[in-house]
Amino acid sequence: MFVPLSSPDITEKEITAVNEVLQTRFLALGPKLVEFEEKMAGCVGRRFGVAVNSGTSGLHLLVRALGIGEGDEVITTPFSFIASANCILFERARPVFVDIDPDTLNINPGLIDDAITPRTKAILPVHAFGQPAEMDTIMEIAARHGLKVIEDACEAIGSRYQGEMAGTFGDGAVFAFYPNKQMTTGEGGMIVTDNEEVARLCRSMRNQGRGEGGGWLDHERLGYNYRMDELSAALGLAQLERLPEMLARRAQVAEMYNRRLAELEEVRVPYVSPQVEMSWFVYVVRLSEEINRDAVMAHLRFCGVQCRPYFTPIYLQPFYRQMFGYKEGDFPVTEQAGRSVVALPFFNNLTEEQVDYVVRTLKEAIAIYRD
Repeated sequence: MFVPLSSPDITEKEITAVNEVLQTRFLALGPKLVEFEEKMAGCVGRRFGVAVNSGTSGLHLLVRALGIGEGDEVITTPFSFIASANCILFERARPVFVDIDPDTLNINPGLIDDAITPRTKAILPVHAFGQPAEMDTIMEIAARHGLKVIEDACEAIGSRYQGEMAGTFGDGAVFAFYPNKQMTTGEGGMIVTDNEEVARLCRSMRNQGRGEGGGWLDHERLGYNYRMDELSAALGLAQLERLPEMLARRAQVAEMYNRRLAELEEVRVPYVSPQVEMSWFVYVVRLSEEINRDAVMAHLRFCGVQCRPYFTPIYLQPFYRQMFGYKEGDFPVTEQAGRSVVALPFFNNLTEEQVDYVVRTLKEAIAIYRD
């Protein structure tokens, strides 16, 4: 049996929505874009939405719109997709890493105060795998030190922390809609904020720096081509309507895994904080230290089960080592997680038969590959 790591959930509803756009004269900067922005902002509970071509682009624009620049520092997590740190480097600021919580795998708020310096301008927490970071503590620290907060909610559309939607805590937040996310636009992202000036700047910068009321070739500031097209926006609108049912289905798949893996002592299933309502992005397990993780993954792939190490610590990537001199041992909790995590196949339409096969194959691999 072949079981892919992820698979988008596309129905006739999405196909019809995209085809309808193709029959109009608008393929970019049209009415679907505006509608998607408004409905996404409303869904999250923010005043403004700004659609962009990726979550990475959205994070970059927020960093720039909030005035973070050369020589500034932004405190963030080393256990994430690399874009959450790269977006800081784009503006010649420096990502300052602190280690993660061993349970949630999110940034450890208890370590943030010690990392703050006179150059610190913001905190950028990442809601890893769909689980929001400890936002009440992070917001309190930020308020005490006069820092901005950028939520990387790219993996957490629909999650809640203490009853509040992920993406509603910071000065701005970003969601992403890559095909493996809870909802997809193919490629795409969405900035949400309550700050009208931040939204205005982000709209301008995504469109080559053009002002909202200016002419086609009038550029008020440095900008980029970070626009989302009408086809993607139409796909996003259709997916947004189906989001509750898709999140419910993902929760069912996660529960299927949880039940089957609960008694396998070498596997730790994902921890979900009691303060969190989870929106499942991926299903990531951790293997015991005595298990040869890489050999287990090779066995899974040989048997047709796609899997992935999720994540490799950002600071151990070659150019971060070269640029900043990071080395193994700098953030031990992050490194332990990086050595032990495995993302198993996870998507809306994963069947019970497929889950059974994945779990059975995983058990076989663990029995074989003990150090």
